Amino acid sequence: MNQMNLNQQVLALLEKCIHINHLRQLQSLLVSLGHSQTNFYAFKLLRFCALKLSDLAYARSIFDHLKSPNIFLYTAMITACAAFQPNSHSAFALYCHMVRRGHPKPNEFIYPHVLKSSYGSKLVHAQILKSGFFQYPVVETALVDAYAKCGSDIGIARGMFDEMSERNVVSWTAMISGYTRLGDIRNALSLFEEMPDRDVPSWNAIIAGCTQNGFFSEAISLFNRMVLLWDEEHNRYIRPNQVTAVCALSACGHTGMLQLGKWIHGYVYRNSLAPNSFVSNALVDMYGKCGSLHKARQVFDETSKKSRTSWNSMINCYALHGQSNNAISVFEEMMQCSSNVTPDEVTFIGLLNACTHGGLVEKGRFYFKLMTRDYKIEPQITHYGCLIDILVRAGRFQEALEVVKGMEIEPDEVVWGSLLNGCKIYGHTDLAELAVKKLIEIDPNNGSYGIMLANLYGELGKWDEVHKLREMLKEQNAQKTPGCSWIEVDNQVYQFHCVDKSHSRTEEIYKILELLASSYEAVR
Repeated sequence: MNQMNLNQQVLALLEKCIHINHLRQLQSLLVSLGHSQTNFYAFKLLRFCALKLSDLAYARSIFDHLKSPNIFLYTAMITACAAFQPNSHSAFALYCHMVRRGHPKPNEFIYPHVLKSSYGSKLVHAQILKSGFFQYPVVETALVDAYAKCGSDIGIARGMFDEMSERNVVSWTAMISGYTRLGDIRNALSLFEEMPDRDVPSWNAIIAGCTQNGFFSEAISLFNRMVLLWDEEHNRYIRPNQVTAVCALSACGHTGMLQLGKWIHGYVYRNSLAPNSFVSNALVDMYGKCGSLHKARQVFDETSKKSRTSWNSMINCYALHGQSNNAISVFEEMMQCSSNVTPDEVTFIGLLNACTHGGLVEKGRFYFKLMTRDYKIEPQITHYGCLIDILVRAGRFQEALEVVKGMEIEPDEVVWGSLLNGCKIYGHTDLAELAVKKLIEIDPNNGSYGIMLANLYGELGKWDEVHKLREMLKEQNAQKTPGCSWIEVDNQVYQFHCVDKSHSRTEEIYKILELLASSYEAVR
């Protein structure tokens, strides 16, 4: 058999492989033909094993049995390690092994994959400079991305970005993503506006960054700009994809922009972006947060392949709006579905929230035990917070305190806040004082907690304590977090804070408020 025919036969057999045993049979054939050490065939086997069969261990076994793997095999193995084990040292260790051996020599294509492993960026950087590959755009971009992923090195990333010999859309997006990971949306937006060319991934990076950091109005504004953007070079609109839709829907859910959310829903179907489990889950979440539970359930029922996230989204929608029985009913459907979806920690957060709003104390206790005993899920602070909230709302303070004492993690603001709210309802001033003091310890600069304690001392007649506390608050210049609300008018979100007069139509707004207030007084 000549080399050309063997190449065609190996590639044809690879296409038919659907199981690791098929790959082993092909490997045995190559061994019998004397090609066990041929880099070309080893590369094909390794890539297929890693990418198609997702068997990193066997791919590594193929690699380790090669006497002289070439640079393409090292690159393929390092890429697989970085993809399958992103938080391990395996990719970087393999690169170091190659460098110590002295052959093969690194090229510009291996460095980006080594840098993705997030280890040894500065060491690899030094070797890049030494080997003379620094001026390659793909290497420069990889370095910017590697430094940007490490929050403490964002300044190095920006310095390298500014000095790049050739910046492309990928390098711009890498730098923007670095800022959004740190929550530095101001710099991310500023850099985005400077971009000479933008593609869909770059729009997605900034919209996702704004959404993940709570800049929902900015995310929606960017989405609206993107939808209307005309690409003159290619004579077309830049169309949002499924990632864009998911990010925009999340922003709509957080701001209550139901009309824009509905428009995005229509856009998704008009542009064939569905069915997609991520988009469907985002739609359920958006409708649920906007209070349109009927539409949320409709989208959920139309989702053919319901993942665990799908079930969790629907459970949480009902729990958010106090429909406890419906939330529990969805959970029971989930347990009976044929796809054998198992609950996770998010599922139980939804169930416990549902029990909180419904006052279902025994159900809440049952689900907490079910989670820890049957599913071996370690309770997180949110689970404890929900259980404590259930108990204090029912006036069962002793049980709530026992839960707090038995926690293996430090109680946070949610836990002490739940206790405080229950104390207010039932008049437990001594326990309320303890809860507020704990809240002040956690966040001493939050003036709201200090004011709460001062008011509590006032109710108890401890006026000396009130005076001392108010003096301390003045000295610390502790600020109370202002209340905030959103309103949607003509598909645009307006955000208002307490005593906020920054809006351009503030004078008109206050005149209307005065008119409404005087009308109310006249009716009374």
